[in-house]
Amino acid sequence: MCGISGGENAEELLRNLEHRGDSSSVREGEIDLGHVLHSVVGNVEQPLEGEGVLAANCEIYNWEGLARQLGTDAENDAELLLSLLDREGLDALELLDGVYAFAYYNNGELVLARDLLGVKPLWYSREPFAFASEKQALEKEGLEAKELHPRRVLKYDTETDSIEFEQREFFEIPKNSERDIDQVAEEVKELFLKAVEKRVPEGDLALLFSGGVDSTMVATALQELGEDFTCYTAGIQHGNVNAPRDMEWAEKVAEDMGLELESYEASLAEVEETLPEVVDWISSTSVVKTGVALPFHYALQGDEKVVMSGLGSEQLYAGYSRMKEGYLNQECLSGLRSLFHRDLYRDDVVAMRNGYELRLPFLDHDLIEHALSIPGDQKVSDDYKKYVLRKAAEKLGVPEEVAWRGKTAAQYGSNFDKAIARLARDNGFDHKQGYINSFRDRPNNKIAALTSGGKDSNAALYRINRRNNEIACLVNLQSENRDSYMFDSKEMSIVEEQAEQLGIPLIVQETEGEKEKELGDLKKGLQRAVEEYGIEGVVAGAIASTYQRDRVENVAEELGLKVFAPLWMEDQERYMRWLVREGFEVEITEVAARGLEERWIGKVLDEESVEELIDLSQEYGFNVAGEGGEYETRVLEFP
Repeated sequence: MCGISGGENAEELLRNLEHRGDSSSVREGEIDLGHVLHSVVGNVEQPLEGEGVLAANCEIYNWEGLARQLGTDAENDAELLLSLLDREGLDALELLDGVYAFAYYNNGELVLARDLLGVKPLWYSREPFAFASEKQALEKEGLEAKELHPRRVLKYDTETDSIEFEQREFFEIPKNSERDIDQVAEEVKELFLKAVEKRVPEGDLALLFSGGVDSTMVATALQELGEDFTCYTAGIQHGNVNAPRDMEWAEKVAEDMGLELESYEASLAEVEETLPEVVDWISSTSVVKTGVALPFHYALQGDEKVVMSGLGSEQLYAGYSRMKEGYLNQECLSGLRSLFHRDLYRDDVVAMRNGYELRLPFLDHDLIEHALSIPGDQKVSDDYKKYVLRKAAEKLGVPEEVAWRGKTAAQYGSNFDKAIARLARDNGFDHKQGYINSFRDRPNNKIAALTSGGKDSNAALYRINRRNNEIACLVNLQSENRDSYMFDSKEMSIVEEQAEQLGIPLIVQETEGEKEKELGDLKKGLQRAVEEYGIEGVVAGAIASTYQRDRVENVAEELGLKVFAPLWMEDQERYMRWLVREGFEVEITEVAARGLEERWIGKVLDEESVEELIDLSQEYGFNVAGEGGEYETRVLEFP
């Protein structure tokens, strides 16, 4: 349970990380390295010196076995990591079973790296070069913070003040093997038990507990292993709002299973006081992230050093309704790719603020590789999401009613989303987002928006901008091929006019539109956005096209960019009504579907025409949002 920092101002950065440990130290040199320590395994002060110098925030579960294999006398996992890096360089990362973020300095080069999923956080700034475990630590020193992408290793040359990146491979989807679902469920159970067992600390242990299948699986596994632990849950009830469902379930399941449970019921006044602090901790005004952070924060009332969570099962076993059936393992892989910026950073910093190190058995690499090999029809079946996991839960001993209980997101099951909505109204805000935005004076992310000039790219831009992100530039791919699978190229005058209306710089990248080769042109356009505007993410207007979304994700991974798809798997009828209601003036420019006559060309959509379009889509079976190329649009006016 640690924090690291470095650069000319390592000591100042370390002061902003004091909550991550009990003691701190700085090693001065060509580049200063800082470390704050709250030990779980051993008590060895960092930075460590060997051939190189290391400051690490790590939890390596196989460190003792590796130490014996190497013949070293390492006292903890950080010392083992230093020995490995001194001997093997970055090849050492392939030997590690665990999570980490570290800075390793040797011969004028500083290396920053994280575990592949990004469980342990790491941020850096470019001018001047500095790094820290938390974004707020850099921001409070007036630095522009960027998150190091987990699949990138950063190499900083201290002599030339230059940065290079090295790409790391992520998980892949193996060919599915035909296995009986009972056999697969048994495999899941055994792998999960091992994943929990290796994460059990030497001291006391806490468990975030909602009474749902995921946290109850962790509790059942710990009971099976004979471990002592305390469960924690939190919620809020105010006004005429019903009691929080997660607290009720947690208390019921804990009583039935003989679990020790601590419940905390927050007040509306407490939430109002805490919200600005939470937004500062997570460096984000995301309503969802804030709503999930609150029950997490209030639940952690004990004095243990380690807390386990059931985070990750939705990504492994297709637990979200937005996941497209028939394509589930690709959806799972997409969810794993984005987990570091959607969930992991929030949970790490909230745990750290409460004195806990977070451990996540569902994100065990063996379990992930196994989950990606499971056929989609075993993940979603008989109207149940996470079907095979529920069967594994029963085999493990989870009560039947819990194993098959429907999912309720934490912000809803705890009622904290309703509390935020109530406070927003009480403080004169029309929306929760505006209320949460008022607690942060800088954008969450600097983003490039892919745009064709049509409704979907502009709607995605609108949503992501409203969520307190800076749209630094627009990127338009002008394709010579009108039948491009990826890019819908409108007249340049349309895109240029929109960019001028929006007051956002425009990057135009030409492409021949040849299938797959056009992705190289997309990479060129986004690389320009990185170099000219310092973007850290890209927003795409994909609604249901897995072909487009996956290829944008692949290119973004190569450039170390986050991907945002705020329209993904949106109900298309609801979406079309929302566009008109929100104030978009959308003109249909081309039609190419049975049921859409030429009279639709030039029509500007309003409430009446949208309802007619919906009726026609139901009659003729086309995508009402035009996702299959049934029609093309341009936006005349914006909200």
